[in-house]
Amino acid sequence: MRRMTNLRFCGQRVALDELELIKETVRDCSGLSRTELAFTICELLAWRRPNGGLKAHECRQFLEELEAEGLLKLPEFKGTVRSYKEKPKPVGDDPFRQEEPITMPMHELGPLELELVETPEARRQWRDWVARYHYLGCKVPFGAHLRYFVRVTRPRPQRVGCVQFSSPAWMMAPRDHWIGWDQAQRTRRLQWIIQNSRFLIVPWVRVPYLASAALARIARRIPGDWEARYAIRPVLMETLVDLSRFRGTCYRAANWISLGQTTGRGRMDRRRTKDPLIPKEVLVYPLCRKFREKLLEP
Repeated sequence: MRRMTNLRFCGQRVALDELELIKETVRDCSGLSRTELAFTICELLAWRRPNGGLKAHECRQFLEELEAEGLLKLPEFKGTVRSYKEKPKPVGDDPFRQEEPITMPMHELGPLELELVETPEARRQWRDWVARYHYLGCKVPFGAHLRYFVRVTRPRPQRVGCVQFSSPAWMMAPRDHWIGWDQAQRTRRLQWIIQNSRFLIVPWVRVPYLASAALARIARRIPGDWEARYAIRPVLMETLVDLSRFRGTCYRAANWISLGQTTGRGRMDRRRTKDPLIPKEVLVYPLCRKFREKLLEP
């Protein structure tokens, strides 16, 4: 069992009196669903994002970790509770697929556009494409996130790719060493980093330089969109590239910086009970000139 003095939520230490409050709330409010318990605990402990929103998604996962450690007992799942597991691979033909392959050179496709995924129809298509064509599938992202479609404008506007940004990894040795921050600095400023956790160009689109051009456009767009949604203007992007599958060419072409490889553990494997993951290359992209000063300032 993990030592209770080492419990952390979103990088911040959970005090023993906070843990007792969590346990009492779960025990006294046993009629609530897990999601309702997460919202209640966030209200009690003021676990909020900078824009005022409650960190209920992260809190629910934290509660399930505490249950796995034997520290509390959560109510049983109810039929109306949303599943946070990976979405299954779609079966059958892709209803969103364009009939004709796209192989024209970049300059004939017009300027690229980024379409923020906001409508139910757009969310269905985004999830279907990522579940169908991305090797990691479609999972509910951990914490804050934004999703986009990549669109070409000629010969007619159409969607050709999917992008997701989400909360950063809690700890990643190559990144943390490169920034030069200590644990306290990382705790205070971690949310000023965002992670490119999904990037996909659909398989019938074979256009040289399209992926790197999309990354360049994202770098100009994402700071304002993230600030508008979460009240934090990110200063650094990060991503992980599985070198057993890819070389990260589009990131390098878009001037992302390679920092080395991870140790092979995921951020959800905090108790080290799973088999080791494949080490991945860490790449970053600064979003402003003084990004390091902002990450290190008190």
